[in-house]
Amino acid sequence: MISPLAYIDPEAKIGENVEIGPFVFIDKNVVIGDNNVIMPNANILYGSRIGNGNRIFPGAVIGAIPQDLKFRGEETTAEVGDNNTIRENVTINRGTAAKGKTVVGSNNLLMEGVHVAHDTIVGNGCIIGNATKLAGEVIVDDNAIISSTVLVHQFCRIGGYTMVQGGCRSSKDIPPYVIAGREPIAYCGLNLIGLRRRGFSNELIENIHNAYRIIYQSGKNVSEALKQVREEIPMTPEIEYIVSFIESSQRGIIR
Repeated sequence: MISPLAYIDPEAKIGENVEIGPFVFIDKNVVIGDNNVIMPNANILYGSRIGNGNRIFPGAVIGAIPQDLKFRGEETTAEVGDNNTIRENVTINRGTAAKGKTVVGSNNLLMEGVHVAHDTIVGNGCIIGNATKLAGEVIVDDNAIISSTVLVHQFCRIGGYTMVQGGCRSSKDIPPYVIAGREPIAYCGLNLIGLRRRGFSNELIENIHNAYRIIYQSGKNVSEALKQVREEIPMTPEIEYIVSFIESSQRGIIR
């Protein structure tokens, strides 16, 4: 299961039933769980924490130091959960003193060439397309789909169940349940197909749609629109998620 051509530091901790291909490099201060497949030429560097059941393809680099001039060699980690597919040439950098860790949750697909920068948090069940780049301290909520060659500015947040169209550049937060696209990036309606596939009822989808009609089409400023949403739309957890997401946005939402 472990190629004699792989290098594994004696201090690394490797779980059971882990397949490690030739020319893999595994550094010290690395913990790898059970049932992982690490393919040839992957690099698992200092501070990496890998869960169970992941597939890591050739050329991936997990745990490289941050591309941040404020980094001073502090002890930080790059943490990957369970059952992720990390394709060729994906890079997941360690955290900095800001958060101490970069996190990729579980059941995600990171396609070829994705970059996850320092202190970024990717949730669960996300799909991130080829060559998409997430800058430092980005947050991606559960079940988001980000298409290929998307550039996300640092400190941005992408809401759950959102679809971001390919080739976009975003320096604003993208609220949950929507499609974001065009140039410059803008709200393009609900992610109807995604919501239906996830089992959202027609009534719930209509409530979400009505909330966004108020937010984007009422002509009111954001605070007034959110007040109207609270007054007129049943406050299910999904509607509360939309309201709290927008209220807590530091960069403002796409328009």
